Amino acid sequence: MKVIVVGAGVVGTMHAWHAVERGHEVVHIEREAEARGASLRNFGQIWVSGRAGGEELDTALRARELWEGIGARVPGLGFRAIGSLTPVRNALELAVAEAALARPDAAARGYELLTADEARALNPVLRGKFEAALRCERDAAVEPRTAQLALREALLATGRYTFLPNREVRDVVGEHAVRDDRGEVHSGDAVVLCTGAWLSGLVREVAGEVPVRRVRLQMMQTDPLGEPLTTSVADADSFRYYPAYASGALDALNAGQAQDPTAAAHRMQLLMVQRLDGGLTIGDTHEYEHPFAFDTLEDPYEHLTRVVESFLGRPLPKIRRRWAGVYAQCADTTRVVHRQKVRDGVWLVTGPGGRGMTCSPAIAETTANELGW
Repeated sequence: MKVIVVGAGVVGTMHAWHAVERGHEVVHIEREAEARGASLRNFGQIWVSGRAGGEELDTALRARELWEGIGARVPGLGFRAIGSLTPVRNALELAVAEAALARPDAAARGYELLTADEARALNPVLRGKFEAALRCERDAAVEPRTAQLALREALLATGRYTFLPNREVRDVVGEHAVRDDRGEVHSGDAVVLCTGAWLSGLVREVAGEVPVRRVRLQMMQTDPLGEPLTTSVADADSFRYYPAYASGALDALNAGQAQDPTAAAHRMQLLMVQRLDGGLTIGDTHEYEHPFAFDTLEDPYEHLTRVVESFLGRPLPKIRRRWAGVYAQCADTTRVVHRQKVRDGVWLVTGPGGRGMTCSPAIAETTANELGW
């Protein structure tokens, strides 16, 4: 079988991976020299802890298993089974953590409530003041800026993978074929369009208006910290954002503890992970209303800096870079992904939202299973 994959972000690359793993030939087409969108502009977190129970958690746990297996074969991914800590500062936040521990799927997530001393023993960099911390043992990390490059090297080594950069697919030609902007037609037994946040042009022509929205975020990265951050770190605002934490305790937190005005205005949470070079990736914001701003705002970065420094008990290193990104999210946020047959032999797979880096190996595996690869 020959599979044509359009889009070299993490979702597209994982579709190529599963096709090659099953013995098929893959032609992988990317409109830029390499992926430049949300697949690189994220934390690189394999984030199990906050996922909604049911299909979303099952997908995340399967993806976590797949990431670990692929990471063992492709060291360039930088896979680390580091887990995460969410420090809590008061009784309202602690109650949300305790409610999470009472979930029937808490053990599957690796939830554990640690005292402040236990959390510092696990992650000694957390020298600031907090009362306790929710640990999620199943969380992990990879290197987002280089993951697709490492996967591509491994795919090229199989001899069954061809990468065609700097080609924008313009048309779906009949069944099982696409035409690029050089006029070349690429045909196979199946075509998978993994176009990320690119929802106009070709996607609109073949699929119409899909039930997917675009979301913009801001993030930043520091110079090396100079000491290891041994887990990912979140703050209690993540309780307000992730569906796993929905509970009466969360209702009480929302009613009794107002979110910082800057965090509320920009729909913020803190997530932080250390890169292999020692720098910290820190975010993020969420903007849903179109048209998006074209600039980055300082207030969110200042808020994140205050929160991080309060946990670390020390100043942040110099900010090395700031950026904005846009990802595609299903309008019905309970859906893991939008998977649609748009022509005979042609499927569109998009809209995983902020769970894309986490869930992409399992999303692609499901596509492969459903299409009988």
